Amino acid sequence: MTDSVTMKRFFAAFAVYLGLIPFCAGQEGRLSSEEAAKWADAMDQALIDNFWGASFPERPERYFFNKMSRQADLGTGDYWPQAHAIDVITDAYLRTKDDKYRQMFDLWYQGMPRFNPNARQGRRRGDPWWNVYVDDMEWHCLALVRVYEATGETRYLNKARQTYADWIWTQWSPEDEEPWHGGITWKTDVAKSKNACSNGPAAIVAARLAQFASVDASNAKNKSAAEYQEEALKIYRWERKYLWDSETGAVFDNMNREGRIGRFSLSYNQGTFIGAAVELFRLTKDPSLLDDAVLTARFATGPLSRRNRGVLSDAPDGDGGLFHGIFFRYLANLTVLPELDGDARQELTDYLLRSATVMVRQGVNPETAIYAGRWRRPQPANEPSALTPHLTGCMLIEAACKVMAASDGAGEGSAAAQ
Repeated sequence: MTDSVTMKRFFAAFAVYLGLIPFCAGQEGRLSSEEAAKWADAMDQALIDNFWGASFPERPERYFFNKMSRQADLGTGDYWPQAHAIDVITDAYLRTKDDKYRQMFDLWYQGMPRFNPNARQGRRRGDPWWNVYVDDMEWHCLALVRVYEATGETRYLNKARQTYADWIWTQWSPEDEEPWHGGITWKTDVAKSKNACSNGPAAIVAARLAQFASVDASNAKNKSAAEYQEEALKIYRWERKYLWDSETGAVFDNMNREGRIGRFSLSYNQGTFIGAAVELFRLTKDPSLLDDAVLTARFATGPLSRRNRGVLSDAPDGDGGLFHGIFFRYLANLTVLPELDGDARQELTDYLLRSATVMVRQGVNPETAIYAGRWRRPQPANEPSALTPHLTGCMLIEAACKVMAASDGAGEGSAAAQ
């Protein structure tokens, strides 16, 4: 890297630091809307500057988010975080309407089939987006639907439809097959493991596609809204029956080949179950879905947060670094629903804003605007940070902006704000 580029990055980081000092030092109480927006702007920009490969002059066509900051890891094995990274860019664009974010959508769309670690196998199947992990393809479906919402370009929606039709719904097990009686498999080469991580997002995908079935309706991979909704309900009801505890709201991880349940709960599985309930509520207006979602949220805001002084666990790297961000995204979607009970809305809003406040006051380095996954200990500026926890930080601060906008009367109730 040239000296001029190094100095440019130094001054950019220093400007971020100066801009955020008033919001870091000596302030009590939770975040204000203005403070949250400033942090969101800074953290989203830090995502681009530190992780988007094409931000580095020597790699102008690397349309892929690097695993580590400062190009410390240029491996391409982490495919699924790419969907969440463009989701953050979509959040930023919907919040600000800044064209610098919109310009990234097409580049990302070019990069994904190029850098997909399973692209070679996918091309043999006729689709370089294919990935052996079904949940990876689900996350890309969801990201593509949101990019369609942000841009109005149907190529993104139709790619999501094709992926769902060819690679996701095809993984639904026969309903008379014991011991699973349905369920979406987790991985195409582990067909007898039915996991929360593949069923929750699949239900969200089907419900979201139902909401847009009338758009470019003649597309060969499109289905009717009724078909998508029925598939979403099947997936949701299966997960609810086999992997959800109706007493506590805990979402269990998986049902294995013997039919045994992996009885541990992770924040992102809580989040996707909430997300599926919310999207199905939008379609059906069945109030029991909101009851399910609130109980599931309370398991995360209660038992999963008690050991760490009211916030979820530290998660500084790996896949787990991204789990909490998924929970925050879908918790926000629940919180802003106009039909949600007022007391529940206040409770969940308080939790989200308390989490965001702890993160930006104690966990984000104000010099770099990077969150490294530890709530109360920022990453030193001279050490590389992982992509996944920074995505969680961006998702949390954008969720905080969303719920505050809704409480101020400025939030959108439409799917476009999701």
